[in-house]
Amino acid sequence: MSENQNDEKLVRFVAELREKMFSQLHQRIIGQDKTLDLILVTLLARGHSLVTGVPGLAKTLLVNSLAEVLELNFSRIQFTPDLMPSDVTGTEVVEEDRTTGRRDFKFVRGPVFSNLLLADEVNRTPPKTQAALLQAMQEYQVTATGKTYTLSEPFHVFATQNPIEQEGTYPLPEALLDRFLLSIHMEYPSREEEIAIVKGPRAHWPSLKCIAGPEQLLEAQKLVNRVPVGDHVVEFVVHLVRSTRPGDEAPGFVNDYVSWGAGPRAAQCLLAASRAWALLQGNPSPRISDVVEMAPAVLRHRIVLNFRAETERVHKDKLIAELSQEAGS
Repeated sequence: MSENQNDEKLVRFVAELREKMFSQLHQRIIGQDKTLDLILVTLLARGHSLVTGVPGLAKTLLVNSLAEVLELNFSRIQFTPDLMPSDVTGTEVVEEDRTTGRRDFKFVRGPVFSNLLLADEVNRTPPKTQAALLQAMQEYQVTATGKTYTLSEPFHVFATQNPIEQEGTYPLPEALLDRFLLSIHMEYPSREEEIAIVKGPRAHWPSLKCIAGPEQLLEAQKLVNRVPVGDHVVEFVVHLVRSTRPGDEAPGFVNDYVSWGAGPRAAQCLLAASRAWALLQGNPSPRISDVVEMAPAVLRHRIVLNFRAETERVHKDKLIAELSQEAGS
Protein backbone atom coordinates (compact mmCIF):
# COMPACT_ATOMS: atom_id res chain seq x y z
CA MET A 1 0.00 0.00 0.00
CA SER A 2 1.38 3.42 -0.99
CA GLU A 3 1.79 6.24 1.54
CA ASN A 4 -1.07 8.22 -0.05
CA GLN A 5 -3.42 5.23 0.14
CA ASN A 6 -2.39 4.65 3.74
CA ASP A 7 -3.04 8.31 4.56
CA GLU A 8 -6.50 8.14 2.96
CA LYS A 9 -7.26 5.08 5.06
CA LEU A 10 -6.13 6.87 8.22
CA VAL A 11 -8.17 9.97 7.33
CA ARG A 12 -11.26 7.77 7.13
CA PHE A 13 -10.27 6.09 10.39
CA VAL A 14 -9.94 9.43 12.19
CA ALA A 15 -13.22 10.71 10.75
CA GLU A 16 -14.99 7.52 11.94
CA LEU A 17 -13.25 7.49 15.32
CA ARG A 18 -15.41 10.26 16.75
CA GLU A 19 -18.66 8.50 15.92
CA LYS A 20 -17.44 5.19 17.36
CA MET A 21 -16.09 6.81 20.51
CA PHE A 22 -19.26 8.76 21.13
CA SER A 23 -21.32 5.59 20.63
CA GLN A 24 -19.36 3.79 23.34
CA LEU A 25 -18.82 6.58 25.85
CA HIS A 26 -22.45 7.73 25.74
CA GLN A 27 -23.36 4.43 27.36
CA ARG A 28 -21.82 5.91 30.53
CA ILE A 29 -21.50 9.65 29.86
CA ILE A 30 -24.66 11.63 29.14
CA GLY A 31 -24.06 14.70 27.00
CA GLN A 32 -20.69 16.53 27.27
CA ASP A 33 -20.17 16.26 23.50
CA LYS A 34 -17.93 19.35 23.42
CA THR A 35 -15.72 17.89 26.13
CA LEU A 36 -15.47 14.57 24.29
CA ASP A 37 -14.48 16.39 21.10
CA LEU A 38 -11.71 18.29 22.87
CA ILE A 39 -10.41 15.18 24.58
CA LEU A 40 -10.20 13.42 21.22
CA VAL A 41 -8.34 16.45 19.80
CA THR A 42 -5.91 16.14 22.72
CA LEU A 43 -5.20 12.51 21.87
CA LEU A 44 -4.77 13.06 18.14
CA ALA A 45 -2.52 16.11 18.67
CA ARG A 46 -0.31 14.13 21.09
CA GLY A 47 -1.02 16.51 23.95
CA HIS A 48 -2.32 16.84 27.51
CA SER A 49 -5.37 18.62 28.85
CA LEU A 50 -6.47 20.42 32.00
CA VAL A 51 -10.13 19.64 32.69
CA THR A 52 -11.95 22.10 34.94
CA GLY A 53 -15.41 21.42 36.31
CA VAL A 54 -17.45 21.26 39.48
CA PRO A 55 -17.70 17.92 41.33
CA GLY A 56 -20.07 15.32 39.94
CA LEU A 57 -19.65 15.96 36.20
CA ALA A 58 -18.05 12.52 35.60
CA LYS A 59 -14.55 13.79 34.87
CA THR A 60 -12.90 10.71 36.36
CA LEU A 61 -15.39 8.30 34.78
CA LEU A 62 -14.86 9.91 31.39
CA VAL A 63 -11.07 9.48 31.37
CA ASN A 64 -11.29 5.95 32.77
CA SER A 65 -13.83 4.98 30.10
CA LEU A 66 -11.66 6.55 27.41
CA ALA A 67 -8.78 4.30 28.41
CA GLU A 68 -11.09 1.30 28.19
CA VAL A 69 -12.30 1.97 24.63
CA LEU A 70 -8.75 2.64 23.40
CA GLU A 71 -7.07 -0.21 25.35
CA LEU A 72 -4.68 2.18 27.08
CA ASN A 73 -3.00 1.53 30.41
CA PHE A 74 -4.73 3.78 32.93
CA SER A 75 -3.41 5.25 36.19
CA ARG A 76 -5.00 7.69 38.59
CA ILE A 77 -3.26 9.91 41.14
CA GLN A 78 -5.37 11.65 43.78
CA PHE A 79 -3.35 14.78 44.44
CA THR A 80 -3.25 15.80 48.11
CA PRO A 81 -1.11 18.28 50.11
CA ASP A 82 1.11 15.47 51.46
CA LEU A 83 1.78 13.84 48.08
CA MET A 84 5.50 13.55 47.30
CA PRO A 85 7.19 13.66 43.86
CA SER A 86 8.26 10.02 44.30
CA ASP A 87 4.58 9.10 44.66
CA VAL A 88 4.22 10.26 41.05
CA THR A 89 7.45 9.14 39.39
CA GLY A 90 8.43 6.14 41.51
CA THR A 91 11.06 5.33 44.11
CA GLU A 92 13.96 2.99 44.83
CA VAL A 93 13.51 0.16 47.30
CA VAL A 94 15.99 -2.32 48.72
CA GLU A 95 15.50 -5.81 47.30
CA GLU A 96 17.23 -8.91 48.61
CA ASP A 97 18.16 -11.87 46.42
CA ARG A 98 17.07 -14.91 48.45
CA THR A 99 19.56 -17.24 46.80
CA THR A 100 22.67 -15.11 47.28
CA GLY A 101 21.55 -12.86 50.11
CA ARG A 102 22.77 -9.86 48.16
CA ARG A 103 20.86 -6.62 48.56
CA ASP A 104 20.45 -4.12 45.78
CA PHE A 105 18.33 -1.12 44.92
CA LYS A 106 15.42 -1.60 42.57
CA PHE A 107 13.41 1.22 41.00
CA VAL A 108 9.68 0.74 41.44
CA ARG A 109 7.86 2.70 38.77
CA GLY A 110 5.17 5.14 39.81
CA PRO A 111 1.75 5.73 38.27
CA VAL A 112 3.22 8.15 35.70
CA PHE A 113 4.38 5.05 33.79
CA SER A 114 1.10 4.55 31.98
CA ASN A 115 -0.56 5.51 28.71
CA LEU A 116 -3.31 7.60 30.25
CA LEU A 117 -2.66 9.39 33.55
CA LEU A 118 -5.47 11.07 35.45
CA ALA A 119 -4.03 13.73 37.77
CA ASP A 120 -7.12 14.27 39.92
CA GLU A 121 -7.38 17.69 41.62
CA VAL A 122 -3.85 18.59 40.55
CA ASN A 123 -4.04 21.99 42.27
CA ARG A 124 -4.29 20.41 45.72
CA THR A 125 -0.63 19.42 45.87
CA PRO A 126 2.37 21.74 46.43
CA PRO A 127 4.40 23.03 43.46
CA LYS A 128 7.26 20.62 44.24
CA THR A 129 5.01 17.66 43.47
CA GLN A 130 3.28 19.41 40.56
CA ALA A 131 6.72 19.86 39.01
CA ALA A 132 7.17 16.08 38.93
CA LEU A 133 4.85 16.10 35.90
CA LEU A 134 6.81 18.69 33.90
CA GLN A 135 9.51 16.44 32.44
CA ALA A 136 7.06 13.63 31.73
CA MET A 137 4.63 15.89 29.90
CA GLN A 138 7.25 17.66 27.80
CA GLU A 139 9.99 15.08 27.20
CA TYR A 140 8.16 11.78 27.79
CA GLN A 141 10.88 10.88 30.27
CA VAL A 142 11.24 10.59 34.04
CA THR A 143 14.47 11.19 35.94
CA ALA A 144 14.68 9.55 39.35
CA THR A 145 17.70 8.88 41.57
CA GLY A 146 20.02 10.07 38.82
CA LYS A 147 18.66 7.78 36.12
CA THR A 148 16.40 8.65 33.21
CA TYR A 149 13.54 6.35 32.19
CA THR A 150 11.61 6.67 28.94
CA LEU A 151 7.83 6.55 29.06
CA SER A 152 6.02 4.28 26.64
CA GLU A 153 3.82 6.01 24.09
CA PRO A 154 1.11 7.00 23.69
CA PHE A 155 1.32 9.03 26.90
CA HIS A 156 -1.29 11.61 27.87
CA VAL A 157 -2.04 13.47 31.08
CA PHE A 158 -5.54 14.64 31.90
CA ALA A 159 -5.46 16.81 35.00
CA THR A 160 -8.62 17.93 36.76
CA GLN A 161 -9.33 20.80 39.11
CA ASN A 162 -12.36 22.15 40.92
CA PRO A 163 -13.07 25.83 40.12
CA ILE A 164 -15.20 26.60 43.21
CA GLU A 165 -12.94 25.47 46.07
CA GLN A 166 -9.84 27.61 46.58
CA GLU A 167 -8.96 26.79 50.21
CA GLY A 168 -6.05 24.40 50.51
CA THR A 169 -5.13 24.70 46.83
CA TYR A 170 -1.92 25.71 45.06
CA PRO A 171 -2.37 27.65 41.79
CA LEU A 172 -0.65 25.91 38.91
CA PRO A 173 2.52 27.73 37.79
CA GLU A 174 2.58 29.16 34.31
CA ALA A 175 5.32 26.73 33.24
CA LEU A 176 3.07 23.78 34.05
CA LEU A 177 -0.02 25.36 32.51
CA ASP A 178 1.86 25.92 29.27
CA ARG A 179 2.51 22.16 29.01
CA PHE A 180 -1.21 21.53 28.60
CA LEU A 181 -2.37 21.57 24.99
CA LEU A 182 -5.95 22.45 25.95
CA SER A 183 -7.86 23.83 28.90
CA ILE A 184 -11.28 22.16 28.86
CA HIS A 185 -14.21 23.62 30.79
CA MET A 186 -16.94 21.09 31.57
CA GLU A 187 -20.37 22.65 31.88
CA TYR A 188 -23.48 21.53 33.74
CA PRO A 189 -25.69 19.14 31.73
CA SER A 190 -28.97 20.34 30.24
CA ARG A 191 -32.24 19.58 32.03
CA GLU A 192 -33.00 16.62 29.74
CA GLU A 193 -29.46 15.27 30.14
CA GLU A 194 -29.63 15.55 33.93
CA ILE A 195 -32.92 13.64 34.00
CA ALA A 196 -31.27 10.87 31.97
CA ILE A 197 -28.31 10.87 34.37
CA VAL A 198 -30.56 10.51 37.41
CA LYS A 199 -32.48 7.65 35.77
CA GLY A 200 -29.30 5.84 34.74
CA PRO A 201 -27.38 3.14 36.65
CA ARG A 202 -25.04 4.10 39.48
CA ALA A 203 -23.50 0.85 40.70
CA HIS A 204 -22.95 -1.24 37.56
CA TRP A 205 -21.70 0.53 34.46
CA PRO A 206 -22.11 -1.22 31.09
CA SER A 207 -18.94 -2.72 29.65
CA LEU A 208 -17.49 -0.91 26.65
CA LYS A 209 -16.05 -2.26 23.42
CA CYS A 210 -12.58 -1.42 22.19
CA ILE A 211 -12.74 0.82 19.11
CA ALA A 212 -8.99 1.21 18.54
CA GLY A 213 -5.68 0.22 20.09
CA PRO A 214 -2.50 2.10 21.03
CA GLU A 215 -0.86 1.29 17.68
CA GLN A 216 -3.75 2.79 15.71
CA LEU A 217 -3.73 5.88 17.91
CA LEU A 218 -0.01 6.36 17.31
CA GLU A 219 -0.53 6.05 13.55
CA ALA A 220 -3.31 8.61 13.71
CA GLN A 221 -1.02 10.98 15.64
CA LYS A 222 1.62 10.64 12.94
CA LEU A 223 -1.01 11.47 10.35
CA VAL A 224 -1.93 14.67 12.17
CA ASN A 225 1.71 15.78 11.94
CA ARG A 226 1.61 15.25 8.17
CA VAL A 227 -1.57 17.25 7.57
CA PRO A 228 -0.71 20.09 5.14
CA VAL A 229 -1.42 23.63 6.29
CA GLY A 230 -1.77 26.68 4.05
CA ASP A 231 0.50 29.66 4.64
CA HIS A 232 -2.49 31.92 5.26
CA VAL A 233 -3.61 29.64 8.12
CA VAL A 234 -0.14 29.63 9.67
CA GLU A 235 0.02 33.42 9.41
CA PHE A 236 -3.42 33.70 11.04
CA VAL A 237 -2.31 31.45 13.93
CA VAL A 238 0.86 33.47 14.54
CA HIS A 239 -0.98 36.78 14.27
CA LEU A 240 -3.68 35.64 16.69
CA VAL A 241 -1.17 34.43 19.30
CA ARG A 242 1.02 37.52 19.00
CA SER A 243 -2.03 39.76 19.43
CA THR A 244 -2.58 38.31 22.92
CA ARG A 245 0.64 39.97 24.13
CA PRO A 246 0.48 43.57 25.33
CA GLY A 247 2.51 45.85 23.09
CA ASP A 248 2.46 47.65 19.77
CA GLU A 249 0.93 44.69 17.85
CA ALA A 250 -1.90 44.19 20.33
CA PRO A 251 -5.36 45.81 20.15
CA GLY A 252 -6.20 48.42 22.75
CA PHE A 253 -8.34 46.12 24.89
CA VAL A 254 -5.43 43.67 25.24
CA ASN A 255 -3.18 46.42 26.56
CA ASP A 256 -5.97 47.39 28.95
CA TYR A 257 -6.70 43.96 30.39
CA VAL A 258 -3.78 41.55 29.79
CA SER A 259 -0.59 41.29 31.86
CA TRP A 260 1.02 38.46 29.88
CA GLY A 261 0.04 36.88 26.59
CA ALA A 262 0.60 33.46 25.08
CA GLY A 263 4.10 32.34 24.09
CA PRO A 264 5.39 30.62 20.93
CA ARG A 265 4.37 27.18 22.22
CA ALA A 266 0.76 28.37 22.07
CA ALA A 267 1.05 28.87 18.30
CA GLN A 268 2.43 25.35 17.90
CA CYS A 269 -0.38 23.93 20.03
CA LEU A 270 -3.06 25.92 18.23
CA LEU A 271 -1.88 24.65 14.85
CA ALA A 272 -1.69 21.03 16.10
CA ALA A 273 -5.17 21.23 17.62
CA SER A 274 -6.56 22.76 14.42
CA ARG A 275 -5.06 19.95 12.35
CA ALA A 276 -6.66 17.34 14.61
CA TRP A 277 -10.02 19.14 14.60
CA ALA A 278 -10.00 19.37 10.80
CA LEU A 279 -9.41 15.62 10.49
CA LEU A 280 -12.26 14.91 12.91
CA GLN A 281 -14.51 16.92 10.61
CA GLY A 282 -13.31 14.88 7.64
CA ASN A 283 -11.32 17.78 6.15
CA PRO A 284 -7.84 17.12 4.71
CA SER A 285 -6.44 20.47 5.86
CA PRO A 286 -7.36 23.01 8.59
CA ARG A 287 -9.14 26.23 7.77
CA ILE A 288 -9.20 29.53 9.63
CA SER A 289 -12.60 28.51 11.04
CA ASP A 290 -10.93 25.46 12.62
CA VAL A 291 -8.35 27.73 14.26
CA VAL A 292 -11.08 29.98 15.63
CA GLU A 293 -12.90 26.92 17.00
CA MET A 294 -9.82 25.70 18.88
CA ALA A 295 -8.52 29.10 20.02
CA PRO A 296 -10.41 29.36 23.37
CA ALA A 297 -9.28 25.95 24.64
CA VAL A 298 -5.68 26.55 23.55
CA LEU A 299 -5.29 30.14 24.74
CA ARG A 300 -7.47 30.61 27.84
CA HIS A 301 -4.91 29.11 30.25
CA ARG A 302 -2.00 30.93 28.61
CA ILE A 303 -3.33 34.47 29.04
CA VAL A 304 -2.84 36.26 32.36
CA LEU A 305 -5.33 39.04 33.03
CA ASN A 306 -4.46 42.08 35.14
CA PHE A 307 -6.21 43.49 38.19
CA ARG A 308 -8.39 45.80 36.11
CA ALA A 309 -9.74 42.85 34.12
CA GLU A 310 -10.57 40.99 37.31
CA THR A 311 -12.41 43.94 38.83
CA GLU A 312 -14.38 44.51 35.62
CA ARG A 313 -15.00 40.73 35.30
CA VAL A 314 -13.54 40.43 31.83
CA HIS A 315 -13.94 36.84 30.57
CA LYS A 316 -10.99 35.32 28.75
CA ASP A 317 -13.16 33.50 26.20
CA LYS A 318 -14.86 36.75 25.21
CA LEU A 319 -11.48 38.42 24.86
CA ILE A 320 -10.22 35.56 22.66
CA ALA A 321 -13.38 35.75 20.53
CA GLU A 322 -12.78 39.46 19.94
CA LEU A 323 -9.15 38.79 19.04
CA SER A 324 -10.18 36.05 16.58
CA GLN A 325 -12.68 38.37 14.92
CA GLU A 326 -10.13 41.17 14.67
CA ALA A 327 -7.41 38.84 13.33
CA GLY A 328 -9.74 37.60 10.61
CA SER A 329 -10.82 41.06 9.48
